[in-house]
Amino acid sequence: MKIDAQLAATVAAVVDEGSFDAAARRLHITPSAVSQRIKAIEQQLGRVVVVRSRPVRTTEAGEALVRLARQVELLEHDTVAAFGLDPGESAAPRIRVPLAVNADSMATWFLAPMARIAWRFDVDVDLHRDDQDYTARLLESGEVMAAVTSEAEPVGGSAVTRLGMLEYRPMATADFIARHFAEGVSVESLSRAPFVDFDRRDTLQQDWLRGRGVDPWVVPRHYVPASHDFAQAVRLGLGWGMIPVLQATENLVELDGPSTRVPLYWQQWNLRSSLLDAIAEEVASEARAVLAAF
Repeated sequence: MKIDAQLAATVAAVVDEGSFDAAARRLHITPSAVSQRIKAIEQQLGRVVVVRSRPVRTTEAGEALVRLARQVELLEHDTVAAFGLDPGESAAPRIRVPLAVNADSMATWFLAPMARIAWRFDVDVDLHRDDQDYTARLLESGEVMAAVTSEAEPVGGSAVTRLGMLEYRPMATADFIARHFAEGVSVESLSRAPFVDFDRRDTLQQDWLRGRGVDPWVVPRHYVPASHDFAQAVRLGLGWGMIPVLQATENLVELDGPSTRVPLYWQQWNLRSSLLDAIAEEVASEARAVLAAF
């Protein structure tokens, strides 16, 4: 069976944009044409490729088509570059590079290599933010081409490179410490002092508390689901939190207790691509400069 690359690209556009109407605007066709293309590929494969929800989601068959579309687009971009053609004058469109990254990396070190990539290549970087324990799932589904992840085992035959350790330290303001830990950091004081959680999948603070013999579910907490705002909440005295060393500032004081190091890896499609390799090199170079070594 030969799969039409245009139909696969339409599935990817629908998934990227979240709806048939938005995909139509991106592809410069009508929503009806998008619908007809999706129906055509579904009839060809004999199975549903997208769930028509808000936003649109892929089925397992749809994930395979999205991976195909992204790989074709990537190889097309590399081929155009190899011929020395100007992407603006060639038949190849400006490529979108979807990547997954955890929020703390995005807030502290990951944007610098992305800026260098955007300067060197005619690409649009499309960052998908998730917890480092979950970014590999986006790579596995084909939603992204590469990911910063805490998983060392390759997913879906991907290539893995060690990046470094992102170090976190338990920190709070001096006033917060004076109010809640005047007699020291103990099981009792940690059970009463509120902490800041990033979201309901973030376990850094909870794991640190368990390591000190404290049940985290009895401790007051605030949810602040944005990396910069999380650090700002700690700086304002809302609670204590595990702050990346790269975000530490003078008005924060470290609590008595161990730091936490989260290993980070770069996983990307195991596909020969000069563009993807260049992105990996920039990311690894920045990681060596700012992250702690394994």
